[in-house]
Amino acid sequence: MDVLIFKTNIRTKKKIKMVKPVFNNNPVIIDWSIDTKDIDNVLRIESAGSLNENDVINLVRSCGFFCEVLND
Repeated sequence: MDVLIFKTNIRTKKKIKMVKPVFNNNPVIIDWSIDTKDIDNVLRIESAGSLNENDVINLVRSCGFFCEVLND
């Protein structure tokens, strides 16, 4: 299992609902969450391993949101 962490501009529950189908319908995503209380609106994705950072960035951008890898 891989864990991928990203910075986003997804700040509200309404915006989370916009990306929910994209993540929930992806068979390699095991679990995901967005921390809207964090300044970086952190997206955390647990995947089965065949999902890379660019895949996630493209998924989020396809919904009209900003997304980049969050470095330590």
